[in-house]
Amino acid sequence: MRVFGRWPDWVPFVVLAAGLGLVEAGGSQRAVPLRRPLAEVIPEEIAGYSGTVLEVPAAELAVAGTTAHLLRSYRSDSGATPFFTVFVGYYESQTRGQTIHSPRNCLPGAGWEALMHERQPVDTPLGRVTVARYLVQRGDQRALVLYWYQGRGRVESGEYAVKYQLLRDAALRGRTEEALVRIMVPLSGDREPSLALAREVASVVVPALFGALPEV
Repeated sequence: MRVFGRWPDWVPFVVLAAGLGLVEAGGSQRAVPLRRPLAEVIPEEIAGYSGTVLEVPAAELAVAGTTAHLLRSYRSDSGATPFFTVFVGYYESQTRGQTIHSPRNCLPGAGWEALMHERQPVDTPLGRVTVARYLVQRGDQRALVLYWYQGRGRVESGEYAVKYQLLRDAALRGRTEEALVRIMVPLSGDREPSLALAREVASVVVPALFGALPEV
């Protein structure tokens, strides 16, 4: 387990800035659109919960710079907790000023304090993947977050690996399209039921999203 905060806060920013400079130096990147809308491939019902589309504030979208996005809140018919949200943000290409914003930076910026960060295996119909597991707190609220980066045939949880793959694919293939997926489950007690729910949701979303992402 790696506790969040062991790496200095400035390290991701330095790596990101250096990486994007190399991407730009390597030439223009080809924009690759989704094959299908996100709302069509991400199920409206997951694990017995029904989803409702939520609007993302325009100011947040302007900062994120996504080409396409989907935010849904899922609740059971009985209204029982925990409920959860699924956010997918897609970028047709990534250049300086228009790149994926890591939840490790965005959530603290929204007032969430990071308590723990580690890797989490998830079994899907396509095989086992590894995602990032994040525990955050804001005031008296706590939430469990699973997030990962998906695109160009891969599912990746580590920011440094993502940046390396971005540079490599930009140079060799002229492609940098990618999606960020974030599942957020509020915590009200024992973490295990929330974690089990989040893993079940991730096992559905990973293969579903490949149905919209460009072919490799």
